[in-house]
Amino acid sequence: MLFDRGEMIVKVAQLAAKGVFIGTSSWKYPGWRGMLYDESRYVWRGKFAESRFEKNCLTEYAEVFKTVSVDAAYYNFPSEKYLDGLASQVPSDFQFGFKVTDQITVKKFPNLPRFGDRAGKPNENFLNADLFNGAFLKPCEAVRDKVGVIMFEFSRFWPNDYEQGRDFVAELDAFLGKLPKGWPYAVELRNKQWLAPDYFACLARHGVAHVFLSWEAMSAVNEQMALPGSRANPELVAARFLLKPGRKYEEAVKSFQPYDRTREVNDEARASGRALINEGVGKVGRKTFVFVNNRLEGNALETIKAMLA
Repeated sequence: MLFDRGEMIVKVAQLAAKGVFIGTSSWKYPGWRGMLYDESRYVWRGKFAESRFEKNCLTEYAEVFKTVSVDAAYYNFPSEKYLDGLASQVPSDFQFGFKVTDQITVKKFPNLPRFGDRAGKPNENFLNADLFNGAFLKPCEAVRDKVGVIMFEFSRFWPNDYEQGRDFVAELDAFLGKLPKGWPYAVELRNKQWLAPDYFACLARHGVAHVFLSWEAMSAVNEQMALPGSRANPELVAARFLLKPGRKYEEAVKSFQPYDRTREVNDEARASGRALINEGVGKVGRKTFVFVNNRLEGNALETIKAMLA
């Protein structure tokens, strides 16, 4: 099922007009040349210039899609200049999905080189509402009309983080209660056993959506969709199709790069994505965001085409 750029432009626009936004996780993939991207736009002195591509390809991406997940916001607080730069490359009806910076959502910094001296240590700013409001939301004010969903991605918690899921929910409840109203918040959990009534009730109290997540240690999205209360905010639904449950991220990267074609069909994810899209079309007043990652099947563009077929 080959990606047809012209056909996708029409389908995506029709869905966006009904409040359903489908796009990818990030957009700077040279493997999409010849499918989404015209390589000739990024040639400099007879060669493909990756720096030129990464700087300018969002404009071409936004000629087709109406949303994208800005994964870069997870690693650093976005500056107003950075956000203005993104907004200047997309049309007025484009809606960004932003992942909240990990300084807010990580309880203990992983042992990774990028954390330097903080690696392995508790994060003193975990669920710091004041920091989130000042360092994340304030810059977003400049592009507020293009903010479609703000996603709090919580890495998988372990028993030494919380003895029980309800302990996390209590802290989450207090945090959400301190946030300014009127922003499209969503929460992404990676502890499948915590998708319980108290969690969904907490989200509902604050008008926050649950992010349906296809990921290594999570249950399948169709199982999450069947849980009572999972549409915690009737006006906002979000989903991220990142990995097949049971598959490690590193394994997917190794198997699927350079993300130029589908390597493995995931029927459940395709069906779940299609179901969320169809449900969203039928719900007046709801915004639905579906983000697809290359690591799910090998090529997010072809996965999206299959979901819309």
